[in-house]
Amino acid sequence: MTPHTIDVCAVLRSAVNQNYGNLLTRDTGMAVRHQIERELAAHREGGITSLDFSSIGMMDYSCADEVVAKLLVLLQNDDITRGGYVVFRGIGDEHLELVESVLTHHGLALVCLCEDGIPRLIGKVSDAERRAWDMVRLRGRAVPADLADEFGFGEEIVARVLDDLSRRRLIRRGTDAFQALDAGDLVQ
Repeated sequence: MTPHTIDVCAVLRSAVNQNYGNLLTRDTGMAVRHQIERELAAHREGGITSLDFSSIGMMDYSCADEVVAKLLVLLQNDDITRGGYVVFRGIGDEHLELVESVLTHHGLALVCLCEDGIPRLIGKVSDAERRAWDMVRLRGRAVPADLADEFGFGEEIVARVLDDLSRRRLIRRGTDAFQALDAGDLVQ
């Protein structure tokens, strides 16, 4: 399944009827988020949506809060059985510290596909969550028993950590295993 891509700069230009690529002011961020929410609602039944920030120039804290954090809160509060995962692309070094600050403030995390094509987990996660996420990412898919020995904890603890990552939509829970969001279906 090919992920649906939303060009955040195109959404910005459409939402505020401007011809620039800077995410500035809370009102602008709110308008962009509302338009992204509408598009996500139409495409997220079990699928992956890629939010592409690569054409965004400047971004302020209020827009990062509106477009990134509030969007993630909405997704995490939604019924997990509906599916719908979001991976962020094109968050450059100039935005990374700001986005991490917003995520940490809200206790959130996201999967960001970096320029080198390697997914990265950014935001607030425990050491155990980061380690489990890395293990699943490297394998593509895993069950708790696969990770328990390497993780150094019992299968029940590993299962709980993987369940938390799934609830936060940082990995997918399949019928037989947990799967990384980058496992073959994020490369376009």
